[in-house]
Amino acid sequence: MPSSTPSPQASDPSTPSRAGDAAVADPIGVALGRIPSGLFVLTWRAGDHDRGMLASWVMQSGFEPPMITVAIGRSRELLAAVEAGTPFVVNVLAEDQRSLLARFGKPGSDAFSGLDIERTSSGTAAFPDAAAWLECRPCTPSGGGASPGDHVVVQAIVTAAKSAGDRQPLVHTRRNGLRY
Repeated sequence: MPSSTPSPQASDPSTPSRAGDAAVADPIGVALGRIPSGLFVLTWRAGDHDRGMLASWVMQSGFEPPMITVAIGRSRELLAAVEAGTPFVVNVLAEDQRSLLARFGKPGSDAFSGLDIERTSSGTAAFPDAAAWLECRPCTPSGGGASPGDHVVVQAIVTAAKSAGDRQPLVHTRRNGLRY
């Protein structure tokens, strides 16, 4: 009996992916895009200023102590802060918080303006109306110079957390898993 399983196809890593139909049709991009993830706003302090960025690659990575991993783009400000040991907060966005995607998806804007926040024990901004938030302390060096790819995976210990009861987290998939 013939198999109905499609044969896997590889993408040539020397060929840059193009925006538009060609990139969407890439079988690896389409398949990666089907992996569901949450949407998170990572916050930290830089001097006297709150900083934040939108993220989707966050995962629990340990029970004792409770730990997470976060993939951070090499050009992101947060990576330098994490390498310096700066605590950060993972705000787990709720289904009704899509408006925060535009605020934190664009670097340089004053994303915190008019936003209700609470302070964690480290003084970091947390969203009281998020599905949850987790205060984290980086515990492993990023390995940024030695790891391949455009993101660095950082491991952190969860030092405090708060959950907003039964608020459901915002989950999404991408049309193309090879770009944001």
